[in-house]
Amino acid sequence: MDSQSSSKHHIAMFPWFAFGHFTPYLHISNELAKRGHRISFLLPKKAQLQLQHLNLYPDSITFHVITVPQVEGLPHGTETVSDIDNSLQPLLVAAMDLTRDQVKGLLHQLKPDFVFFDFMHWIPELATDLGFESVYYIIISAASVAIALVPGRKVPKDRLLTEDELMEPPLGYPSTKILFRKHEARSLIFLSYEFGKGITFYERNTIGMKQCDAISFRTCRELEGPFCDYIQNQYGKPVLLTGPVLPEPSQSPMEDMWVNWLAKFEPCEVVFCAFGSQLTLDMKQFQELVLGIELTSLPFLVALKPPVGAATIEDALPEGFLERISGKGMVCGTMVPQTQILNHPSVGCFVNHCGFGSMWESLMSHCQIVLIPHLGDQILNTRILSEELQVAVEVDKDENGWFSKESVCEAIKMVMDTDSKVGQFLRGNQEKCKTKLLKPDFVSNYIDEFVQQLDKL
Repeated sequence: MDSQSSSKHHIAMFPWFAFGHFTPYLHISNELAKRGHRISFLLPKKAQLQLQHLNLYPDSITFHVITVPQVEGLPHGTETVSDIDNSLQPLLVAAMDLTRDQVKGLLHQLKPDFVFFDFMHWIPELATDLGFESVYYIIISAASVAIALVPGRKVPKDRLLTEDELMEPPLGYPSTKILFRKHEARSLIFLSYEFGKGITFYERNTIGMKQCDAISFRTCRELEGPFCDYIQNQYGKPVLLTGPVLPEPSQSPMEDMWVNWLAKFEPCEVVFCAFGSQLTLDMKQFQELVLGIELTSLPFLVALKPPVGAATIEDALPEGFLERISGKGMVCGTMVPQTQILNHPSVGCFVNHCGFGSMWESLMSHCQIVLIPHLGDQILNTRILSEELQVAVEVDKDENGWFSKESVCEAIKMVMDTDSKVGQFLRGNQEKCKTKLLKPDFVSNYIDEFVQQLDKL
């Protein structure tokens, strides 16, 4: 059955109020709207204004504004994670919980067939009253959920997890390669933290997954099949895959400043480094990173947020750095056209944090891949690419999780040296992987099958 013969659905989207969640929810909305389905997208006012340009089907995708209530301790006017320090996220999720009656009233009026959600674990309860199917749509890797957010992961309610408990994967976890190392397992401690009023992060997510009608991932079986099967067995309900839903390639030409700068260099010569819009480095690690890239003697473009304690990127750079890299390197603290830069013939290496979006962009690009993960899901994504698929190199860190300029330089040179056997091996594996992912209709076939699975619900 092709997408044209599927029944047409009305689907409501209610993601966590963070741009890292809005964007992938809007990407899947575009794919569903392209196939004739109607989308109602719930979000705050400021986010609507910022996301409007990504709505490719405004006749089919309608934004509905949710007002975020005031919660004590949350700065006035807060609507998304971008408005606050990360430490205040539990207050924002508590505010979103207070939108329950507002959301219920809107859904009663809209009468969707499905509601896609993530952190709002009470959505499945509304489904009983209002008569829709609930889909827990997860925008991180299945490997991350499989190790952290399954019933087999025992998380005490009265204390924080110990380091030994954090190190131990849940019973039946399907990989001996995609694991945390000792210093990394601490990144799971947040599972025990309160995330909203009277509920932990672990409870909020596992309750939502236990009570929903289906769990869905923005991934494909070719990369994460065993993890999806494990999650399906743990929760005893359908796990639906959308494939790697990526934004449509930009039709706009790249700005002259980037075109002109990149044009100065030979094919595949430039090192491009970016860590996404959310990650902020410690000052020392920021300086080790840029110094390590400089040590390679290769031309480079670094796009990072100013590190902790610095108002601007320029304030954070080591003394004499700008003078030394003049004409050969560029460091900026503003957003850059990442996909277009990765596709430029002069760019040959992508140094990134392996967030889920960057993971897919790495695989689809022609660049060698060097990874410096920082958070839990990034670490496991990195292991998928470096250990399982063997398409990337991970920068070495010490027992405290710190990397040095020497380890950054070594990793980049390992893959960029034209005579490097490691680089040749990784590039060969990446080409095989890319061939699968870029097969005609690979992505669209996943979406069509996903719609068929929704029909069965």
